[in-house]
Amino acid sequence: MTSPGRRIIRANLTCIVAGIFVLSAQEPDAMRPRPAAGPTATREFLGLGPRPDAAAAKKGEPLFKQNCAACHGETARGAQGPNLVRSLVVLHDEKENEIGPVVRDGRPQAGMPPFPQLSADDVHNISEYIKLQVEQAANRGIYNQIYAGSKNALRGDPNKGSEFFKVHCTGCHSNSGDLAKIGAKFPESSLMQSRFLWPASREPERATVSTLSGETVTGTIVKLDDFDLALRDSKGDNRYWPRSQVKVNVVDNLQGHRSLLPLYTDADIHNVTAYLETLK
Repeated sequence: MTSPGRRIIRANLTCIVAGIFVLSAQEPDAMRPRPAAGPTATREFLGLGPRPDAAAAKKGEPLFKQNCAACHGETARGAQGPNLVRSLVVLHDEKENEIGPVVRDGRPQAGMPPFPQLSADDVHNISEYIKLQVEQAANRGIYNQIYAGSKNALRGDPNKGSEFFKVHCTGCHSNSGDLAKIGAKFPESSLMQSRFLWPASREPERATVSTLSGETVTGTIVKLDDFDLALRDSKGDNRYWPRSQVKVNVVDNLQGHRSLLPLYTDADIHNVTAYLETLK
């Protein structure tokens, strides 16, 4: 066979092999079933399980509050008893196969009495109410819609908050100075609380350095780690020392806020929040 003929045969074989590879690469994608679309598939992807029966949950709400809320809280998030939103019994339940026996027979060893007077429908409705609480906590798509109002809800007494502020806060803050109109800047109570309970310090860190020669230098920290210390003093000059050769006293800009944390009661926090929200 002549050389041109061999080249033609070789080229044809190359094309055939390349075609086989292309087809073999495409075949799995063509045969692979496409995932189902729609709300059900989205819930499965998020691990939310079947959607709770809203009508049954509405019937179960008064039953739950009458029989269960004293221990588990009105929204099943715990009180004297455990939080049911995170309960494995609830999360693993299908058609009351887990919740039903616990409700009917109780858990005497844990102090939970039985509820034999509840019918199968009652247990189902209570179960759906609990699962609705799980849904509302876990589904981020509806969480903000459900709890948006609670972010802005003020439960404290602004007058008592003003009294607490005068005793503990006026040494550093002023309601007509640095905190003027702070209520307009942080209209949500949850944001306001995080702002005053543990604020971010915007001031540069300062420190006082004592050297081995007895010199004392105060300034703004440029660098501070286990090995080096660099400080910008009051004249604007940068000073450097090995960390092992100096004593460093770092000024805690949040010391005032830190010292208040163990003093706050829950009522204090809500009262101060309500007071700060009036500064608009």
